[in-house]
Amino acid sequence: MESKHSNYVKRTQKDYSLSFKLQVVQEVEQGLLSKSQAQHKYGIQSDSTIGRWLKKYGNFDYDYTINPNMSKTPEQRILELEQQVKLLEKQKARAEFLAEQADKKAIIFDMMIDVAEEEFNIPIRKKHVPELSKNIVKKNKKA
Repeated sequence: MESKHSNYVKRTQKDYSLSFKLQVVQEVEQGLLSKSQAQHKYGIQSDSTIGRWLKKYGNFDYDYTINPNMSKTPEQRILELEQQVKLLEKQKARAEFLAEQADKKAIIFDMMIDVAEEEFNIPIRKKHVPELSKNIVKKNKKA
């Protein structure tokens, strides 16, 4: 059985020529390829290799690019939070609906047990005997 990675050859930065690196950087910066597309097209194994090339050989200052999480305007952040509030309100309404359904089921089951006990004259519920628990507590204190 052949291995999936039979063609795998570990490469280093020295295996790629400078002209090759510059060509890849140029294609990515011009928007012809994304980093992942260039990686697949040219068989570059590491996910971070092209990113390092962009920082080293690219025209843009990648060290000072804005983090996508930080670039949101206050208005965008407000809209995002409003969407989260709407989602939470829907989830709350669903939880309340399910809780109400569970309460109704409990009432119906209780009524069914009452009817069954009356119709068939058999005790279905266990009767709670408080004296029993008091005796257990006394025995535990003596021990």
